[in-house]
Amino acid sequence: MTILVTGGCGFIGSNFVLDWMAASDEPVVNLDKLTYAGNPANLRGLEGSNRYSFVHAGIEDGETVGVLLREHGVRAIVNFAAESHVDRSISGPEAFIQTNVVGTLRLLEAAKGYWAELGGAARDGFRFLHVSTDEVYGTLGPDEAPFTEETPFKPNSPYAASKASSDHLVRSYRETYGLPVLTTNCSNNYGPLHFPEKLIPLIIHNALAGKDLPIYGDGQQVRDWLYVGDHCSAIRRVLEAGTPGETYNVGGNTEKQNIDVVRTICAMLDAARPRPDGNAYAAQIAFVKDRPGHDRRYAIDAGKIRRDLGWAPKETFESGMAKTVRWYLDNPAWFESVTSGAYRDWVAKHYA
Repeated sequence: MTILVTGGCGFIGSNFVLDWMAASDEPVVNLDKLTYAGNPANLRGLEGSNRYSFVHAGIEDGETVGVLLREHGVRAIVNFAAESHVDRSISGPEAFIQTNVVGTLRLLEAAKGYWAELGGAARDGFRFLHVSTDEVYGTLGPDEAPFTEETPFKPNSPYAASKASSDHLVRSYRETYGLPVLTTNCSNNYGPLHFPEKLIPLIIHNALAGKDLPIYGDGQQVRDWLYVGDHCSAIRRVLEAGTPGETYNVGGNTEKQNIDVVRTICAMLDAARPRPDGNAYAAQIAFVKDRPGHDRRYAIDAGKIRRDLGWAPKETFESGMAKTVRWYLDNPAWFESVTSGAYRDWVAKHYA
């Protein structure tokens, strides 16, 4: 038996592949288009393993997906492949529609065709697990209850709209064709191997480089933070025991304002690697113009996955962040390899 992971060279995908290889004997086929945030070096330690194979292609390539499903006898697809950064969706939404909507459609079509050919236990056991985001639900007021699986979709960015569209497509393939799909909607992930366009790795990178730490608006936007290792264990549990057709929200039970996240990182860096001039890293904080349509608050109610599947996060925000900061301090070459001239130009444009 084999699983097909799409987008397995990205942040969450590569962490999942590493987690899966450590926790299971089941082989993995990793399909990734290797856009700017897809980094095969994240999985360099798996080179030579007879349980891991990489295919350079996108989920839009339904023909290649179909061939892989049949050649490897795939029993489950875990779909991480997505354009995922809100800022990039604001400046260039078309790529998000192509990958997140059209790509998901073609992946579903390939899966449906393959599943229709299966029989017996193979057909009954096949799963299509679609990894999505809490951003499909929109934004919350300060006193509103957290998102549940029944919260209506109200996406506020092109990225969120494209993911909401893909979620609807996945659901429709269950209702129309009977495809055994599962969907997870997660809160903000953080941890090792995170491309430094997102808040936490950007702050760590800039702090160590002596640059400004850019914070949108007043920095009081609230997010529920989920350590990526906990997210990987949740996906494994949903794949193992989730009920086809169901959605499971995955959260870290940790709501934090962005400014408090940044101050926590600064304090950890002050302790682990003090600035040469003796000043605190928080002195580098710089507030910049807010992004258009910036959602004010996300919060996840993860009660369903806890009640139905027995999953709960193991890391607190403090323990997960300590692991994260230590990983980046111990892996400066990784930072250097992903912060090219194109990356620096993008950061300068969006945080000017």
